[in-house]
Amino acid sequence: MSGHSKWATIKHKKGAADAKRGQMFTKLIKEISIAARMGGGDSDSNARLRTAMLKARAANMPKDNIDRAIKKGTGELGGSTYEELVYEAYAPGGIAILIEVLTDNKNRAAAEVRNILTRAGGSLATSNAVLRLFTRKGVISLDGEKYSEDQVMEVALEAGADDIANEDGEIVVYTSPEAFEAVLNAITEKGMETDGAEVSMVPESYVDPDKDSGGKVAKLIDKLEENDDVQNVYHNANLPDEEE
Repeated sequence: MSGHSKWATIKHKKGAADAKRGQMFTKLIKEISIAARMGGGDSDSNARLRTAMLKARAANMPKDNIDRAIKKGTGELGGSTYEELVYEAYAPGGIAILIEVLTDNKNRAAAEVRNILTRAGGSLATSNAVLRLFTRKGVISLDGEKYSEDQVMEVALEAGADDIANEDGEIVVYTSPEAFEAVLNAITEKGMETDGAEVSMVPESYVDPDKDSGGKVAKLIDKLEENDDVQNVYHNANLPDEEE
């Protein structure tokens, strides 16, 4: 896989991510809760829960927070019931955007997402118009200054990875969703630290917006990610680091 990837800007965005740690924890708690509700609280038999817990641990979420989120999902503790929604949209410049929502109020979430899109010059797309442009993959990112591509490749391919690429100094490992956990475990067991690891929606190809559209797209993505109901935002824009 070649070309620019937003995964290459993970380190660049770490400062901003740290500033939003509380909001990030809220989103992770919701993901853990809904995974436990749908598949039970036993991570050994619930792959989605295991993946959510791995992501929470990578974000240094305290174990107590993870345990409470699981109990909320299984009904042992009181809590909100979340619904999953996916919105397909276009941003300025024809950029495709997928917006994953976890909400306890579907009407509120729909109104807020539409409002953010409209204010930014975007619009909702017809069903599957955007979804077909993305593939669900495991994505694991490592610092290219710490580890060589060959070093990561040897471990990742042996564990079942599909592809490894050096993207602007980040070594990025792509896996099927089913192989994600095994590959991540193999990498961490070798003592390698990851900059990010999650099952994500990866675009089949990227689009280069002009400077004006690029700035608008970046602001739209920020606004969506700031919304408490929005869990993940995926896009196919080839944005410069400073615009992401």
